[in-house]
Amino acid sequence: MAILDVAGLRYSYDGIATVLRDVSFSVPAGSIVGLIGPNGSGKSTLIKTVLDLLSLQAGVVTVGGHAHGSPAATAQAAYLASNDYLPQFLTAREYVHTLGRLYGVRVDDDAARDLFSRFSMQGRYDDLIEDYSHGMRKKTQLVSALLLRRPLTIIDETLNGIDLEALHLAEQQLRGLRDEGHAVLLCTHDFSLLERLAERIVFLDLGEIVAEGPTAELVAEHGSLAELVFDRLDSETRAS
Repeated sequence: MAILDVAGLRYSYDGIATVLRDVSFSVPAGSIVGLIGPNGSGKSTLIKTVLDLLSLQAGVVTVGGHAHGSPAATAQAAYLASNDYLPQFLTAREYVHTLGRLYGVRVDDDAARDLFSRFSMQGRYDDLIEDYSHGMRKKTQLVSALLLRRPLTIIDETLNGIDLEALHLAEQQLRGLRDEGHAVLLCTHDFSLLERLAERIVFLDLGEIVAEGPTAELVAEHGSLAELVFDRLDSETRAS
């Protein structure tokens, strides 16, 4: 069963600059799918359209079998943005409880404190977010998603900027989500992370999917995900 289905998605700004062209892919339950591509390839536009943060212009998107933009679809997905913009006037406790109320999830404070401690933020759960470093805000985003445990978690470069120990723990936790039957769409430039973590890869460039398939097969064919991407960029440079 696919938690996320995207079919024929197209998007343009002001009807002129086309950003997405007939993008189609799915994210099955119990899987981690990597989304890769150079800056400007349309990845963030794709994610924001899937999450109804940008209006759907053309194509069909379902989340957990629910129609795009419906309350049922919105309740299925947790979104970790590329920035670290969090409400600075709240404590982490207030922030995760606010998210819990929005999703109808009861937040376990003991579980939250445990995750804060494991992510090297022991004793900071009741501190104001304005006192957090960039890395702590990123980890707070991640902890929130781990507490919510939605059927679909979409991560847009959120793991950038966290320390190595936290990244290692994040890998373990994301595998845990997958093993429980949840789905993860992970957008990152950390190709080695995806080679370790993702079962499938979707490679987006110039608004189109230029490669898609099992991670192991793409690595076997190209040597690494980095080589897959750089070969594509080199070919574009030679053609220009």
